[in-house]
Amino acid sequence: MNAKILIVEDETGLATTLKDRLRKEGYAVGVAQDGNSGMDMAMREPFDLLILDLMLPGQNGLAICQKLRQLGSNTPILMLTARRQTMDKVIGLRTGADDYLTKP
Repeated sequence: MNAKILIVEDETGLATTLKDRLRKEGYAVGVAQDGNSGMDMAMREPFDLLILDLMLPGQNGLAICQKLRQLGSNTPILMLTARRQTMDKVIGLRTGADDYLTKP
């Protein structure tokens, strides 16, 4: 069975590139382009990894991460965002993200 990854990213080009490359590597990939859809998908389907942007329409990535952790989700969360300040990283990790990667 292929691992399932959910990408929550509002930049269409980046979301498509990530989806295509991950599928090429054999992963099953879901994509949501806003925070509300991302939260709905994360609650409805089991995923092995969430790749989560911080700045999203609807709910932001921190709110999604926090809610999932409060609900007991142990799904690994990778924050992928343009916010690169040290304090942004600290807040993301303290909110429950497992890793934090800044966009180039």
